[in-house]
Amino acid sequence: MVDDPTARRRRWHWRTLDNAAGGLALDLGLYAVSATFAAITAVTSTLLPHRAWGAVAAVGYLLATLTVIAQLLLRRRSPTSRLTGLPARWTVAGLAWAATSLLPLAWQSIDRAGGRTDRAQEEVLVVEHAGSRLLEHGTPYLGPDAIAALPPGEQLMGYTPYQPGMAMFGLPRALLDTWWTDSRVWFAVGTALALALAVAALRGKPVTAGQATSAATRQRDAALLRGVQAATVLPICALTLATGGDDLPVLALCLLALAFAAADRPGRAGLAVGLAGALKLFAWPVALVLIVWGLTRRAGTRVAAGAIGLPIAALLPALLVDRDALIENVLRFPLGHGLVTSPAQSPFPGYLIASALPAGRLVAAALLVAAGVAIAVRLVRRPPRTAVATAVICGYGLLAAIALMPTTRFGYLLYPLALLTWAPALHRPVDTPTTVVPDERSGRTTSA
Repeated sequence: MVDDPTARRRRWHWRTLDNAAGGLALDLGLYAVSATFAAITAVTSTLLPHRAWGAVAAVGYLLATLTVIAQLLLRRRSPTSRLTGLPARWTVAGLAWAATSLLPLAWQSIDRAGGRTDRAQEEVLVVEHAGSRLLEHGTPYLGPDAIAALPPGEQLMGYTPYQPGMAMFGLPRALLDTWWTDSRVWFAVGTALALALAVAALRGKPVTAGQATSAATRQRDAALLRGVQAATVLPICALTLATGGDDLPVLALCLLALAFAAADRPGRAGLAVGLAGALKLFAWPVALVLIVWGLTRRAGTRVAAGAIGLPIAALLPALLVDRDALIENVLRFPLGHGLVTSPAQSPFPGYLIASALPAGRLVAAALLVAAGVAIAVRLVRRPPRTAVATAVICGYGLLAAIALMPTTRFGYLLYPLALLTWAPALHRPVDTPTTVVPDERSGRTTSA
């Protein structure tokens, strides 16, 4: 099938921008805009953990910006310098992540351990309380009666709107009260490990016979760097990890699942997305699309075994210990039927419709269902046969869901942004096509 000329031109324009000055031009824009965002956050944010992040991250982004400027100047004088190549860009990205995410994370964790109460978002406390309850009672959830018995101002914090696996990140704090048992530290560890495995999977041998061309490999590695930047250095991810962090390991595991899909390892893809689904509901749509991808490769059962089996295995203990508590936290509260309502609200269409129109919540819910039906029809009529198509469907699908949900957060955009940026890295390097030419004298064939 011939590619759509418009789509080809769009890809060409993006590659032209992404490859300008060997990728350094877009690096410069990313770090410079991020520095501006962090500085504005440090001055204007009403959330104290965000302000603290911005004060540190702005310096980190500024140093990365100055480093890229130096690389661009060096590239003009010496285009082949190793200090301006892809390995050097990876080094700058790693140092930028350390300076804009890991450093403020450690700083806030240490301050919090020293008694500061304004150095973590609520989700950090929720996950750590869930870890304590899991250790003491065998379930991370409080039942509706226990939540109702809390003072009105504390009932919201009594809810744990995550899947049971998320409580594992709160266990270190339940065992020892110190800065490195802060749940954000372990979110960062899980994120780094999943991303490292994803990079290793995508840098493995190509699935086609022979060796990939060096140009194709370089193009793949450059796209991979851009995908890692989107999941780490991008302010929406760096800020989230440093101040809250629970979404980052979920995102990283979804990216790992897609990397395994690109490497044609459906069983591992199912396990990775199943682990993500055992942490948070946001991974479940990704699991569904990956199962459909698996069906196109006659591996749907292998994908589903992990993608469905692991979340069910995580839910069973909580279900057996206290079914009402599980339903109250995992179903009633997210659907807006808990004792208190979620404060999550951002000016996306779903929230605006729900708050401004008569029966707005029903209208927003209908639009959300309609979007889901449209995606389901797309999956049935044109199921994704590649990891790239799978990532694109997941990215746009989650973007539509976030836009139409009546209660949502701006930070949830990290999922579609990272998934869509990750998609180009999922192309596998392929061999340069060869033409078979008959040898008239011997009757044999040779490659040209």
